[in-house]
Amino acid sequence: MMLIPTHHFRDIERKPEYLQPEKCTPPPYPGPVGTMWFIRDGCGIACAIVTWFLVLYAEFVVLFVMLLPSRDYVYSIINGVIFNVLAFLALASHCRAMLTDPGAVPKGNATKEFIESLQLKPGQVVYKCPKCCSIKPDRAHHCSVCKRCIRKMDHHCPWVNNCVGENNQKYFVLFTMYIALISLHALIMVGFHFLHCFEDDWTKCSSFSPPTTVILLILLCFEALLFLIFTSVMFGTQVHSICTDETGIERLKRKGQPREHRRSWKAVKETFGGDFSLNWFNPFSTPCQPETPSDKDLVRQGPSLSDIDITDTTTTTEEPSEETKDEDSVEVIDE
Repeated sequence: MMLIPTHHFRDIERKPEYLQPEKCTPPPYPGPVGTMWFIRDGCGIACAIVTWFLVLYAEFVVLFVMLLPSRDYVYSIINGVIFNVLAFLALASHCRAMLTDPGAVPKGNATKEFIESLQLKPGQVVYKCPKCCSIKPDRAHHCSVCKRCIRKMDHHCPWVNNCVGENNQKYFVLFTMYIALISLHALIMVGFHFLHCFEDDWTKCSSFSPPTTVILLILLCFEALLFLIFTSVMFGTQVHSICTDETGIERLKRKGQPREHRRSWKAVKETFGGDFSLNWFNPFSTPCQPETPSDKDLVRQGPSLSDIDITDTTTTTEEPSEETKDEDSVEVIDE
């Protein structure tokens, strides 16, 4: 047998012992179903706190600067209900995206005994992550922040302190959509409030002093415009990835290479949970859970042995060059 590297764009830690199956420890006993997932990353936790703070700031300005001082009670009630419902759904989606296992591959299962139990045939390979010592199914990628391989990983988002992967992509899409909607709603209300205050006395259109009111509204306007653009772009990117069934990482790896993009309604339904319904927009509704990969799903067809320079039949490691830094090792069975 011989270990050969395959090209990936992500740079990782390289220690020869990470590539040796006998150095892997057996995976820990799996936790109970529904166990909360949380990444202990300082930057991610700070970004998540900032996200909540910005939403709560918008809530404060909308309620106490624009709606409650207004003498048009119908206008205040309607806009207050709409904004608060959207804000609640945005924060709920944020929590689900942050606390849901994005599709982590069992850690430490690339043991020598387990690989032998797969009974690989000539031409078959298994991809092993040298960092978390796991056998990776197809379309799984290693996240250096989560320190796990994630199935259908799109990217790691610090704003939700989690990877966006197979199990939580729906919640991330809903989060970006609801943030974009409340940002647009806040911008519209700020515009109407400025028009109303220019025509009326500034002291009557807010319980705060005119300078304080203007500063609060300008800050909200800047925040809403910034996040409207950012989340709209992210929402469009995610919807495109779902419709074409291609993650962000896969798109980067295939850059410059022709690939047929097939729109898949089935992929959309799997992401959002069944046929189109209001549950698609419900962050408390769980999407369709994919079947747990079997041992056969871990085995892939490798490159032709004629294309591989096999110098011996012993297990070896090969240190990649700077140009071909990767995160996978491949075990090839030689005839």
